[in-house]
Amino acid sequence: MSFEVPEDCRYLETHEWIRVTDGTARVGITDFAQDELGDVVFVELPAEGDTVSQDAEFGVIESIKAVSDLYAPVSGTVAATNERLIDEPELVNGDPFGDGWMLELEDVDEDDLEALLSPEAYREQIA
Repeated sequence: MSFEVPEDCRYLETHEWIRVTDGTARVGITDFAQDELGDVVFVELPAEGDTVSQDAEFGVIESIKAVSDLYAPVSGTVAATNERLIDEPELVNGDPFGDGWMLELEDVDEDDLEALLSPEAYREQIA
């Protein structure tokens, strides 16, 4: 099976992605991760203004199969959370790199991005 791995993202080994656009970093879980989890039924995210640290837990995702922790790919301040996931957690399954995003971070440590997996390295990990 082939999974979507966008070239404009960087990845954590724990299957989170980050895409930085115009100084804003958007975070979610990968196509591979949502497929492994199965139908997502609940997502718990931090509040706006909270700070997250690279590789530290920032939330929880629950599916019909499992409950998993979510890890921050970089350190930063939560600028926004995807409020739609409260009522529509299945967006994570349907569009993990689009409507299923979870956090937007600001004040991101650029050095943190260097430590993340490239799309090629992430494809090798999930192969």
